[in-house]
Amino acid sequence: MRDDTEDPNYLMANERMNLMNMAKLSIKGLIESALNLGRTLDSDYAPLQQFFVVMEHCLKHGLKAKKTFLGQNKSFWGPLELVEKLVPEAAEITASVKDLPGLKTPVGRGRAWLRLALMQKKLSEYMKALINKKELLSEFYEPNALMMEEEGAIIAGLLVGLNVIDANFCMKGEDLDSQVGVIDFSMYLKDGNSSKGSEGDGQITAILDQKNYVEELNRHLNATVNNLQAKVDALEKSNTKLTEELAVANNRIITLQEEMERVKEESSYILESNRKGPKQDRTAEGQALSEARKHLKEETQLRLDVEKELEMQISMRQEMELAMKMLEKDVCEKQDALVSLRQQLDDLRALKHELAFKLQSSDLGVKQKSELNSRLEEKTNQMAATIKQLEQRLRQAERSRQSAELDNRLFKQDFGDKINSLQLEVEELTRQRNQLELELKQEKERRSQNDRSIPGKGSQKPESKMDGKHKMQEENVKLKKSLEESHRLQPHPVDEQDQLLLSEKPQVCQLCQEDGSLTKNVCKNCRGTFCDACSTNELPLPSSIKPERVCNPCHKHLIKQYSTSPS
Repeated sequence: MRDDTEDPNYLMANERMNLMNMAKLSIKGLIESALNLGRTLDSDYAPLQQFFVVMEHCLKHGLKAKKTFLGQNKSFWGPLELVEKLVPEAAEITASVKDLPGLKTPVGRGRAWLRLALMQKKLSEYMKALINKKELLSEFYEPNALMMEEEGAIIAGLLVGLNVIDANFCMKGEDLDSQVGVIDFSMYLKDGNSSKGSEGDGQITAILDQKNYVEELNRHLNATVNNLQAKVDALEKSNTKLTEELAVANNRIITLQEEMERVKEESSYILESNRKGPKQDRTAEGQALSEARKHLKEETQLRLDVEKELEMQISMRQEMELAMKMLEKDVCEKQDALVSLRQQLDDLRALKHELAFKLQSSDLGVKQKSELNSRLEEKTNQMAATIKQLEQRLRQAERSRQSAELDNRLFKQDFGDKINSLQLEVEELTRQRNQLELELKQEKERRSQNDRSIPGKGSQKPESKMDGKHKMQEENVKLKKSLEESHRLQPHPVDEQDQLLLSEKPQVCQLCQEDGSLTKNVCKNCRGTFCDACSTNELPLPSSIKPERVCNPCHKHLIKQYSTSPS
């Protein structure tokens, strides 16, 4: 039993499936790349070239070979010529392909037909119309060919998506005849994500594409104009030839009419002579008459053929004149479009220069900003280092503050009771000193009275006075030491002025100015030095919460001020 892989039907089915898959990949890749590119495609676009190669292989699959003098030949131009009979709109494409200069092979004509149908955006319609007429395709294809099976209908349906593509080709017969139709499988063996091309490279790419399109369109228009000029020359020559043929035909008609008249006259003469002559002469004349009639019939048929050909040539001339007018109109429209495209190209070039200038200025701005950014980064790094150092110093200061607060709390805990006791002791000593000073004053007054009353005791006065003075100085020194010790242990600072006054020697009272009033009481309001008798009052001052010692004048003034101020 033969293997299935060697079965021709199996091989043909496998080939049809492979070609259909290749057509799907080619059409899908062409549509995606064209939409991402966003411009008119030309003949140099690689996915478009591969699409035509795949279509050529699909049309060649299962194609019957025609025998010629040079051997067997397979050409898909024959089936494509049938489209003209199925769809009248395809006649224009077929005529354009036949008139295309340089095409020498049927393969080149078929390739040109495919490109023109794609430009016309009716390739799918033509292929569907061709596939639906399988009785006509059977003349060119084997029964199991792709065009005869359902794969052909699937491919024709896929071709509808190509109507969104705008294509423009500059076709040369030599290139179409000499192309090698080999499928490049490397384009379809990529990753699926790589098929999605990136979007356009900006306005500069669009400008270059439009420039290439305008140049290509200009070349195409020049070729069209040359073709039209050649057609005009051919039509003029044909018109001249037809005019000459018409004159010859008219002359021929006149000659035939004259000859017909002559033949009629001869025939009438022969008939009359036959009536009068013998029977043998009638037979000879009848043969001559039949020959003349036969000749007349031939001439009449020739005249009808000439008139029919003349009418056909006249109709063809009218059609060609109409086609010439349409072509001239098309050329004018394309020239206007070319002028507008050139204007757009100039505008786009100006826009390109403007964009280049803006790009240069933006590059300069970006460079300056990058330099500024680098400098700011350096300053930021420096400030970050400085902030780090300050944070370290702040943490050290915080630790120092916490340790100082801890020491202060410990100091208060340790020496708070002692400070209170010393303050009480200082107050007690102050009262004792005031009492002693009062007693001293009374003693001095008493002694002075005694001295005045007893004059003989004057020699002892200096000694007793000196002893009292020494005692007072000793008491003052003791009081001074105790006050300094108490102020040193107190947590609150002492005014500098009070320290200066306390460090000085006892002064005379500023109010009574008595020699015996050696004291060291300082008024907290006016900062003057007064004796106990002149500074016995205490009042709360704005600078302190507790009552402070003030002199008598300040006491009166403050009492008066407090009494007049609103409560």
